[in-house]
Amino acid sequence: MVDYPDAVHFIEGLQAAGRYSFTDAEARSCVAGSARAVAEALRRFRSGHRLATPRRGFNVIVTPEHRAAGCPPASWFIDDLMRFVGRPYYVALLSAAALRGAAHQQPLRFQVATDRPMRPAEAGRVHVDFHVRHDVEATPVERVQTDTGYMRVSTPEATAFDLVRFVAAAGGLGNVATVLTDLAESLHVDQLRALSAARPTTDIQRLGYLLDLIDRQQLADPLARMLAGRRVRPILLAPGVPAGERRPAAPWKIVPNEAVDLEA
Repeated sequence: MVDYPDAVHFIEGLQAAGRYSFTDAEARSCVAGSARAVAEALRRFRSGHRLATPRRGFNVIVTPEHRAAGCPPASWFIDDLMRFVGRPYYVALLSAAALRGAAHQQPLRFQVATDRPMRPAEAGRVHVDFHVRHDVEATPVERVQTDTGYMRVSTPEATAFDLVRFVAAAGGLGNVATVLTDLAESLHVDQLRALSAARPTTDIQRLGYLLDLIDRQQLADPLARMLAGRRVRPILLAPGVPAGERRPAAPWKIVPNEAVDLEA
C-alpha cells in the first residue's frame, strides 16, 4: 500500500513514529513510483550519509548527531535487524555486561549470540559481531528498553556463563575476571544454580574457579556443590596454553596454566 509520495516523506514519517530502521521491500511498498526510482532515492540517501546499511536490504536512518559515526548505536536497530534476517538472538558477553554496569570501558564491538554463524554487520563505526550458541532460544533473557524500542539481553547469570565460554571474545581471562567482579553484584544464587544444570561441566568449573578467585564464595559454593554430582575431569583454565608443572586446583579441578590479572 502506497502511503508516501516520495522517500523523503517516507523517512520523515518513520522518524515521527519513533522508527529508525526499515527494509528496501518496505520502502518499495510504501513509496510512490517505480522500484527503480525508489532504489535510486535510497541510494542518494546512503551516499549523503543519511542512511546506513548494516545488512543488504536493511536500512538505518542516520540522525544528525550520529553522522560522524556513520550510524546510530546497534541498540537502536538490533532487534529489527535480527527479525529481518529471521534469526533468534540476544545481546551477549561484554555488551550485555556493560548494560549491567559491569564494564570498565564501552566494548568497541556490539556482541550478539545467535544460533548459527553470521558474518559481522558493519555500518560506519558500528560493528556487530555474532557468536554461535545453539541454545539461544533456551537461554534466559530480559527485555531491555532502548531509545527506539526493546532488545533481548542475556540475564546476568547467562552473561557470566557466556564470558567463560567465549573468553577470547571477552578480552581474555583477566578481563573476564574483572567484569565478573562487577557483574557479581547482579548475580542471584538461585538463578545461577538453575542455569548451571543446563551448562557444560567445563563451563561450571571455569566460572566457579573465577568466582572463587575474586572472593565471591557465596556464588562459587553452589557451583561446587553442583559439580559434586557430576563426573569431573581436570581441565586447563586456558585451553591451548601449556600446563607446565601446575596441579589441578580443588574443588574445580582446574589447572591454573595462565595467570589471571585483574584490570584496574
